[in-house]
Amino acid sequence: MAAKKILIVDDEPDVLLVLGKRLTSAGYDVVKAGSGQAGLSKAKTERPDLIILDMMMPEMSGEEVAQELKIGRETRSIPILFLTALFTKRDEAAQGHAAGGQIFFAKPYDPEELLAEVKRLLT
Repeated sequence: MAAKKILIVDDEPDVLLVLGKRLTSAGYDVVKAGSGQAGLSKAKTERPDLIILDMMMPEMSGEEVAQELKIGRETRSIPILFLTALFTKRDEAAQGHAAGGQIFFAKPYDPEELLAEVKRLLT
């Protein structure tokens, strides 16, 4: 069986590098995009099984990217996990990573918790 594909969209190169290595070592096929526009393009061409999306990016926010993904016929069913500095660890603890039907992880995130949520979303 082919590895599940995860698209990481984040404007911080360190996040792309560290999270990409962690997911690759867990057996996932990882695709990266450094901006919202690049993320939209790669979501359409790569057809990932999951998108990990930064909320705060220049030019196009993660929220705008998610809205575009949800109206696209080929991308609307892809689950999205948001990474954000706007969502605090206290919010995360109180809401169990979920808010308004979306999955959120505060930056800095717990790598083991994030990996567990990725596994849950992809099974």
